[in-house]
Amino acid sequence: MAKYNITEKKAKEAVYRSLVSPKLMDEMKEKILNIIVMEKKYKDKDYSAKKLAVDLGTNTRYISAVVNVRFHMNYTSFVNKFRIEEAMAILVDRRYQTLRMEEVSDMVGFANRQSFYASFYKLMRMTPREYRQQHLTQHPAEKVKPEKKALHAR
Repeated sequence: MAKYNITEKKAKEAVYRSLVSPKLMDEMKEKILNIIVMEKKYKDKDYSAKKLAVDLGTNTRYISAVVNVRFHMNYTSFVNKFRIEEAMAILVDRRYQTLRMEEVSDMVGFANRQSFYASFYKLMRMTPREYRQQHLTQHPAEKVKPEKKALHAR
């Protein structure tokens, strides 16, 4: 007898996914994208799947089903993807080179620096700081020099 009872994990199809018709899924997909992306709700730390469901007049199971089937990820990963994409743009923008990571994290909607770093690393396989540094070494002319503080004589 084998020491460990190892069985292959069977892919389970969640029942609630089949509750939403393909036509309704397509309609909800567009509405979800409109609210999350076009209205930039991903920047709101408190905008949950529950709030999205209320805004769409549906329930969280339907939201979950649509995001899972149409975007192949869960709600949190879906929202974080847009946050990370915006963070990447901010990190390489010369106007924002003096921002601390906590400030970037806050600007794009993360509740804290740790969740920002974890999500960024999961998607990009590097930290936000490494991403910024890598960009600066590839484009050194874009590096912004810190402004000198004016000395006020009193």
